[in-house]
Amino acid sequence: MKIAFFVTEFPSISETFILNQITGLLDRGHEVTIYARTPQARPLVHLDVEKYHLLDRTFYCGPYRTIPANRFLRLMKTIFYIINNSNNKSVLYKKLLMVIKSEKKATSLSFLYQITTFLSRGGIHSHDIVHCHFGPNGNLGAWLKDLGIIEGKFVTTFHGYDVSKYVKEEGSNVYDFLFKTGDLFLPISERFKEKLIQLGCDKQRIAVHPMGVDTSRFLFTPRKPREDGKVRILTIARLVEKKGVQYGIQAFAKVLKKYPHVEYKIAGDGPSKTELKSLIDGLNVNGHVKLLGWKRHEEIVELMRNADILLAPSVTGKDGDQEGIPVVLMEALAQGLPVLSTQHSAIPELVQDGKFGLLVPERDVDALAEKLEYLIEHPERWSEMGRAGRDYVTRYHNIDKLNDQLVNLYQRLLDGELP
Repeated sequence: MKIAFFVTEFPSISETFILNQITGLLDRGHEVTIYARTPQARPLVHLDVEKYHLLDRTFYCGPYRTIPANRFLRLMKTIFYIINNSNNKSVLYKKLLMVIKSEKKATSLSFLYQITTFLSRGGIHSHDIVHCHFGPNGNLGAWLKDLGIIEGKFVTTFHGYDVSKYVKEEGSNVYDFLFKTGDLFLPISERFKEKLIQLGCDKQRIAVHPMGVDTSRFLFTPRKPREDGKVRILTIARLVEKKGVQYGIQAFAKVLKKYPHVEYKIAGDGPSKTELKSLIDGLNVNGHVKLLGWKRHEEIVELMRNADILLAPSVTGKDGDQEGIPVVLMEALAQGLPVLSTQHSAIPELVQDGKFGLLVPERDVDALAEKLEYLIEHPERWSEMGRAGRDYVTRYHNIDKLNDQLVNLYQRLLDGELP
């Protein structure tokens, strides 16, 4: 099969779940093309990007021009840009019609420049499957399909922010055109399936397809108390509000008063970094909490191997932004790490409270501290939780099994077996 992926950023150090799909399809002999809005800003890349020469398969279609703030000027520049970049009159007329029937979207120059990027490459881009990751990329794909610029069966995966923050900002009808134009919709959880149905998506064209990890790359290690008595807590996250890292730091500070032998490492970077540094200083826990910055995936795996507890205190952002099911939780469970997280979004669909992890309400620092203390005081449960977590991820989130299922969905779509 000829398969195209539409993504926001590529390569993305934090989106190994997309990378695992791409490499899995290549391993199965399929032809893959990657369309990305922007290149990654950070220099770190996963080793598989180089191993599979993925940049040779990647084309960028993001906006690189100044967009006028004035609505009228934006519309005029849009029409001018359409005329000067159209090599085909039928495409020109279709795009002008798009301006008329969807002024808000058509006058977004960032959107328009992505379309003309495809036109500048010439011809119709034909694939068997066009797989868009995240709803906004699905919207772009839907317009490209409608304009006849790209051909193929259109599949869209929904991950989290695209059915929470994005819908809150753009309105509940933001995916109406996508739902009419797309062929198959793959929410990563049952929770998001229900959300898509509420937004008007035909449930017959929805199939829950979770993200997965390559369990063969993660060595299961039973956790047990260390000779030096230290307990190592780890968080791996972009430093943004919805990751809830500030609540993890506050809970750790409470625990540290009773258990001075604990340490806390936080791997990741982002806009909240300065705020978190100030919080660490204010709580006087500098000697026990370390902000490590961005790490390669291989370094993340090593950090997990040396940790005792993974802390993921996710919350719903003030702007409505939510997680999906963080893949880092799957990776931690695959290595036998007990996890402490929150009753946030679809996380309870992965972490079974009390079995291989513990869950607390969002933003509840006291509850986080209480459960951290429980795990510190009961190291005999670490191995038990770790084994249960490894078994669960191997059964339900093994990327090889999931990629086989994905190929099966693609084939059924092409064979007309799916609506």
